Amino acid sequence: MSSASPAKSYGPGNEITECSSVICIVLESWKPGEQKHSKEPSSMQCMHLAVVACGDRLEETLIMLKSAVLFSNRRLCFHIFAEDSLKPEFEKKLREWPSSYTKKFEYNIYPITFSVGNAQEWKKLFKPCAAQRLFLPVILKDVDSLLYVDTDVLFLRPIDDIWHILKEFNSTQLAAMAPEHEIPKIGWYSRFARHPYYGTTGVNSGVMLMNLTRIRNTQFKNSMIPSGLTWEEMLYPLYQKYKNYITWGDQDLLNIIFYFNPECLYVFPCQWNYRPDHCMYGSNCKGAEEEGVSILHGNRGVYHDDKQPTFKALYEVIRDFPFEDNLFQSLYYPLQSKFLDTVHTLCGRIPQVFLKQIEKTMKKVYENRVIVYLGANHRY
Repeated sequence: MSSASPAKSYGPGNEITECSSVICIVLESWKPGEQKHSKEPSSMQCMHLAVVACGDRLEETLIMLKSAVLFSNRRLCFHIFAEDSLKPEFEKKLREWPSSYTKKFEYNIYPITFSVGNAQEWKKLFKPCAAQRLFLPVILKDVDSLLYVDTDVLFLRPIDDIWHILKEFNSTQLAAMAPEHEIPKIGWYSRFARHPYYGTTGVNSGVMLMNLTRIRNTQFKNSMIPSGLTWEEMLYPLYQKYKNYITWGDQDLLNIIFYFNPECLYVFPCQWNYRPDHCMYGSNCKGAEEEGVSILHGNRGVYHDDKQPTFKALYEVIRDFPFEDNLFQSLYYPLQSKFLDTVHTLCGRIPQVFLKQIEKTMKKVYENRVIVYLGANHRY
């Protein structure tokens, strides 16, 4: 079994307090090359976020990471799995971010590796490198819990909020995903799947919260042998058995795993993985209608064509937002303006679904800034 070694690691050291024009946060000083030794309390430990980037996904990945940094409160640890050719660009772009934000996170860049089976076969499964997510429990041995997201995801509220779902897991649950569809009769799995899948509509793996420790320590029921198999033991035999029947690659394999182990999965509602399917045929995500979209998932390439301009508008506004600018003036108001041009689409007719949560998030950012600022003045 082989495991990846990070190509580069950047992390904070001694705490200081610093205010940017957007928010006052606890920041930490760091010098390149210093070894990080964390003695911080558990409440300040990293929220681990993993992403896999191959091909032309550099910009998408950076915009996703930007959305995470803009709104999250606790420190973030990014685990970026990328083709060798992308590593220098990731390093260059991340170093260009202002220090008031780079001090909110640390990151590691890993090569694409597969510990079992044929690496080329895994790499070509569904989309380039997408199967890498299946190997995260094996590679990140020192990480207890992790949020994996696809490159085409945008956070519209703090990662802290989905991270809290880990505390809602019962004693058998070790991963969380959202349903692939809300309506079984028009869902893909319920109509076309030729393999077992979770529940009535299957689950979508574009946003996946994982307790890696539990995954590593669990014996999984399966359709290959009477006894249980570990996660790593199970992956390649499972692929070999179903490879002629799966369409969506690693997502199908995850559906098969949790079909046989339903007690291991926590299903979170659709606003945590909101996709074009939730509005392009009419609004069908009740959670987003009530609370707003928490995590936007622009699958089907909708950030880069004109088929779903509402999704594209959100992507472009976050992409173009200057880090140090006022969130309302340079992000929220331009977003409202862009949405006026999308009302001819079904998704564009429900702007409140897209705006409700991000407006709430930005108000909290502003309130935190004022509270910390007033507290600092009071001390002096």
